[in-house]
Amino acid sequence: MRRRSVLLGAGAACALAACRRQPRMAAIPAGATVLALGDSITFGTGASADASYPAVLASLTRWNVVNAGVPGDTSALALARLPQLLQQHSPALVIVSIGGNDFLRHVPPAETRANIRAICEQARASNTPVVLVAVPEVSALAAVARSLGDHPMYGNLASELKLPLYEGGWARVLSDPALRSDPIHANDRGYEMFARGLAERLREIGLLA
Repeated sequence: MRRRSVLLGAGAACALAACRRQPRMAAIPAGATVLALGDSITFGTGASADASYPAVLASLTRWNVVNAGVPGDTSALALARLPQLLQQHSPALVIVSIGGNDFLRHVPPAETRANIRAICEQARASNTPVVLVAVPEVSALAAVARSLGDHPMYGNLASELKLPLYEGGWARVLSDPALRSDPIHANDRGYEMFARGLAERLREIGLLA
């Protein structure tokens, strides 16, 4: 009886895991344009110009990765910029990494969530796949304590919208003083580590061959 219960439990766990798995996405070919939407950690603040994560990702993937990171941008400002960016670049993929400045400025979480949701939905309405990047709720104290973790809204949004999510990338980098230029920005090594982790995640979901 106990063995049967264990097997049933294992079967339920496998079924749950299968529900969480998303179908593999079509690979994006070399030379395609990919839009990296974000704020200063997408822009590459704290590192040399060619060390931003979009620049590193471009070298790893052979995609044309457009760095659409603007230092200081909130989710509302990124949402306002998105229509023109989509029209200008017609990207094959949009990578969304935004929200850190909302947390620093104490924007109501519901507002941030609504803006990020609108960004993802607007990109998908143009038939563009979206990958959502989880961002930690950064504070100087948490960074010093090396205790950063992803804000739960990203996991919730990815589940609701059935979007692929890259978890833990920024949290790992910004929790390590050796990978940071200051408490809220990476250095060259940190951006490279983030980009390599993102590339691996893109490979897992099929976007990168």
